[in-house]
Amino acid sequence: MFLDLLKKRRSIRQFTEQPIEKEKIDLLVEAVLRSPSSRGLNPWEFVVVTDQERINNLAKAKAHGSVFMKNAPLAIVVCGDPARGDVWIEDCSIASIIIHLAATDLGLGSCWIQIRRRDHDGKISAEEYVKNLLGIRENLMVEAIIAIGYPKEEKPGHPLSSLPFDKVSYL
Repeated sequence: MFLDLLKKRRSIRQFTEQPIEKEKIDLLVEAVLRSPSSRGLNPWEFVVVTDQERINNLAKAKAHGSVFMKNAPLAIVVCGDPARGDVWIEDCSIASIIIHLAATDLGLGSCWIQIRRRDHDGKISAEEYVKNLLGIRENLMVEAIIAIGYPKEEKPGHPLSSLPFDKVSYL
């Protein structure tokens, strides 16, 4: 059930050294390519990174919140083309959650690393750093990186009582 998947999914920042099987990577790619997109414009593009040296360098993309990625065997860089539509950020965000849910369904852990509008070192942005590191085309914007691997940590789902029901109005 989909709700069971949502209950189970948590941000995982510690991964085992076990590599992810090609079949699972292929399923993640298929899942993200099936992501909904406004008007079917598909303004997103993805860079699948399995090279550990590149992942280690991606882990340095920003001062805080990316270093844990160095232990991930897989990173998917989510990029968008603003020329393809005015809601590319939303479409990239939808694609990112599809990656998270597919990873959870495959027994993998994942965590979002925000790149767009984040600083690398005070001289260049995290986005410029990632684009330079991976040779990403200038017309693309880097929204986020999803770190993925077999979870080294177990986190229970959030209990129903912790959900912010006060954020919901009924009319």
